[in-house]
Amino acid sequence: MTPMRWQPDRSVATNPWPHPPLVTAIGRGLMGRCPACGEAHLFNGFLRVVTACQNCDAPLGLARADDAPSYFTILVTAHVVVPLLIIVDRMGQPPIWLMSSIFIPLTLVLAIGLLRPIKGGTVGLMLNLNMLKIDAAET
Repeated sequence: MTPMRWQPDRSVATNPWPHPPLVTAIGRGLMGRCPACGEAHLFNGFLRVVTACQNCDAPLGLARADDAPSYFTILVTAHVVVPLLIIVDRMGQPPIWLMSSIFIPLTLVLAIGLLRPIKGGTVGLMLNLNMLKIDAAET
């Protein structure tokens, strides 16, 4: 009898939910839809992600975006506001109260307006790359 060499199972288990291309998943997340199917809503409030998609049962609640959406929002907002601030300042040096009355509301509107789409895109990226939380009980 010849010894049999053990070979590990290297096949990758496929997910039971749809797996769209990366750009499609991020785009669906940016629109606030399920990144997997694009049919159901992604959020159950302003920033609270639903636990699972109502249409395809993708475990959206296991994609923990944590602080990444806030960092990306700050990055985008700062790249819009700071150049505008410098340009307006160089054009004629308006008073501080005028600059504050323009750029503080602009910063707030951009940050609050971009936070939800950026979080959706981050969840879409994480779901597509299968970066899901392992234990569902760790909520």
